[in-house]
Parts: sequence; C-alpha cells; structure tokens
Amino acid sequence: MAKNTIVEQLKKDIAYFQPKGNQKTEGVVMEVFDGIVNASGLSSIKASEMVQFANGELGVAMNLLEGSVGIIVLGSMRGIREGDKVTATGKILEIPVGDELIGRTIDALGQSIDGAGDITPPTGGKKSYPIERIAPGVITRKSVDQPVQTGIKAIDALIPIGRGQRELIIGDRQTGKTAIAIDTILNQAGENMICVYVAIGQKDSKLRKIETLLRERGAMDYTVIVSASASAPAALQYIAPYAGAAVSEYFMDQGKDVLVVYDDLSKHAVAYREISLLLRRPPGREAYPGDVFYLHSRLLERACRRNKESGGGSITALPIIETQAGDISAYIPTNVISITDGQIFLETDLFYKGIRPAVNVGFSVSRVGSSAQIKAMKKVAGTLKLDLAQFRELEAFSQFGSDLDEATKNQLERGKRAVEVLKQPQYSPMIVEHQTIVLYALTRGHMDSIAITDIKRFEGGLIDYVESNAPEFLSEIRTKNMWSDEGEAELKQVIGDFKKIFNS
Repeated sequence: MAKNTIVEQLKKDIAYFQPKGNQKTEGVVMEVFDGIVNASGLSSIKASEMVQFANGELGVAMNLLEGSVGIIVLGSMRGIREGDKVTATGKILEIPVGDELIGRTIDALGQSIDGAGDITPPTGGKKSYPIERIAPGVITRKSVDQPVQTGIKAIDALIPIGRGQRELIIGDRQTGKTAIAIDTILNQAGENMICVYVAIGQKDSKLRKIETLLRERGAMDYTVIVSASASAPAALQYIAPYAGAAVSEYFMDQGKDVLVVYDDLSKHAVAYREISLLLRRPPGREAYPGDVFYLHSRLLERACRRNKESGGGSITALPIIETQAGDISAYIPTNVISITDGQIFLETDLFYKGIRPAVNVGFSVSRVGSSAQIKAMKKVAGTLKLDLAQFRELEAFSQFGSDLDEATKNQLERGKRAVEVLKQPQYSPMIVEHQTIVLYALTRGHMDSIAITDIKRFEGGLIDYVESNAPEFLSEIRTKNMWSDEGEAELKQVIGDFKKIFNS
C-alpha cells in the first residue's frame, strides 16, 4: 500500500513540475571550430534537436552540458561567427521520404545532388521521417525465410542472405566488397525489391561510376542513392547511414521489401570519432568514443522482417567494413560482426590468385543459413561448403608431394572444379535457375570428366542448352522452387546429351 502511495505522489510531482528559471530556445555562439559550434543559452534544447544559425545553416545538438551546448554544423561554416544568434527549432533531425526519391541521388539531408533538378513531392505534400528511430520490437518481427538472390553463386549457394537479414561484407580495400553489393542490386530487377545504396566517405568519381552503371543497367528504376562523399563534412558522413535507414523504413512501412547497402561503416566510425573528439568526449580504444558500438547497433537493428499484422515489409542490410591486412579481430570489425547475422569475408590472397569473388568459405557464415534458400538450391548446395573446406585441407596436404589414393585424388579434382565454377565476372549476376543447373552438374559429378580449362565454356553452353531443351525443368524451379522426379530425369538426359556434343 505504501509503495502505491509513493508512486502516485511521484506522478503528481511530475505532472506539476515547473523548471526553475526561464527555458530558452535561443542562444549565442561562443566558439566556432572544425564543423563544431559551442553555444550558451538554449536551456530547453533536447538531444539531437535541430538548431538554426543566423546565416540560415542548420545544426544538431550533440553535447548537452551544464553551461553550453555542443552543436555539429550540417553545412558550411562560413558566415557563422562568435556572438551570432542560434535558435532551437523544436524538431528532431528528419529527412524527406517518398516514392519520388526512387531513381535519384540525394545527400544526407535529402537534397538532390544528381543534377536532375529538385525532387518534387507528390500533391499530398512532403513526407518526412526522423533519421533516428527506435528499431521495431520483437513482437512485430517475423523470422527470415525468404531469400535475397544476389546472383553470385558463391553466396547464394554457401552463404545465403534472407529478407530481413543483416549480412556483413568484410575485407581489405580493393577486394571487391562494393562489387558484391552492386551485383546484388543489379540482380533485384523483377524481384519486387527497392534498393538504397548509402555511400559514406567515397570519392565522387567512384559514386558517379556506380550511378552511371546502375542507370545503364536499368537498376536506378528501383534504387535510391544517399551520398555523403569524402569531401562532405564529417557531420553529414555521420548522419548519412541513418538517413538511408529512414528512406528504407518509409518503403518498409508500405509493406515493401528493401535492400540497403552501407558502404562503408569503417568510414562512418571514423567520421563519428572525429566529431566526438572535437566535442571533447573522452576517447577509448583506438580513440573511438565509448558508444561507438551503439553507433552501429542502433543503425543495424532497424533492419528486420515485419509480420503481416505490422505491414509485412522488410529491410535487408548489407553493411561493408574495411579491414587492415585481413585483421577481422580489430575493434570496429568485431563490433559489427557481433551485431550482424553473418559475414562474407573477402580475402586478398584469393583475389590475387584470380579467384573472384574472393570469398573465403571458411571465415564466411550466414546465421540464417538454408532458411534463406529455395528448396532446389538447398538440395544442390547441401554438401558443397563441406567439400570446399575439405578440398582446402587436402590441397595443402598434397603439396608435400606424397602419394595419394584414388579417392583423395577424386576429391581434389572435384574441389578444383568447384572453385572454377564459383568464379564469376564482376557485374554479371546469374539468376537462381541457372545457378541450380550449374551446381547440379557439379555436385552430381557431371563435370568430373571436363578439363578445368574448359569448365567456364561448359557452364555457359550448358545453360543455353538447358534453356532450349529442358524448359519444363526451369519452369518448375521458377514456380515451385524445386524440381520433380520427372524434371530431374529430363535434366540428367539433357546434361548427358550436351556432354556428348561438347566432347565431340
């Protein structure tokens, strides 16, 4: 009884609470340096609230101290002087969202930067979402059971990605991390998926190449690019991935499936470290602030699959992290590995050996696994990962030059062909039906007699031959995601016929 009385009294005290002194929505600039402003006054300001300076530029309140407020400036520092007036807007930072963003390139504040003119909102008016938003609760979520087809054989077969999953792409610079993300976007044509590509700290030239490629291949018809380039202030690089998440959430709330790529979160962490050190927040490991884990966890938690009662949409996140000399045990890589549902590890040695995409099958994992594969892919790729792992061990052992028994030789030969099959040119995604045909031929031994140098030619010819001579098998994969006994018999017959033609 006493406990209830105390609670009631506290509720009354809170209801009638009046803050002491005047609550100010205006302040004065005290210091200006490197994209940061310290202002006095503003006693009523909230964390992450937007402020406006006398020259019209916007900022965001980050540090709420007793005698001052630390503000990051979201634009040019020119024209902001000590003694200028600064006003709290009463709004949390938000970004315009809507269907009109599809096909456009925008900055972290939602402004057009593609040279195609201003983005015109629909007649209903402009809609905005806050860039920081609490992630959907567990009750509104659904388990991942639908695939995101990347079009890359090594990933769709061995490290499948599901709608609503967060799969990290990790590796040294120049190992093909962005290429995997772009291939995945290209492969979403006709898959009823909206794509959001967030470029953080990238060179403008690289972004323009990606934008041109996506336009030429028709992928901008379902893609939004959010960019905070290397020349943008650290504040814009810091908010860019949250802006991309807000754009993605708009489409998810419409019940749509969204793929969002964060390229890359290493540069995002560096931008946040720069801001934090300028705001004089205490540095921790590698000079990153103590809340750098929360920086990425609150971003990636927003990726999920909603249940039907909550709209049924999904956000699939592909964050990218750059490692130094393949060190995946460094601070930021281990942080993001522990947040995500698996990782695709790209290895420099494999890349320079010509094995591209340079996916290290041993270090890569999908914690959703075969739940994110169609039945046909599950059937053909079931033992492939184990076969490849065993091949790597046997390959190292066989280098000692000892005599090998027949079974070991056969396993080595099968492994070499598997490596060759999983090679794939950049920006050439393959539809899942074609992947199924190739992997079926590999895992069922139909390629064992084909010379390794002829594997690629055999693969291309086989796909064309099956398209012409076994259309029912392909139709079954498309409609039922699995083949029937009759379909499998037809495929075996067609592969046998093609091998005779190929060998002759």
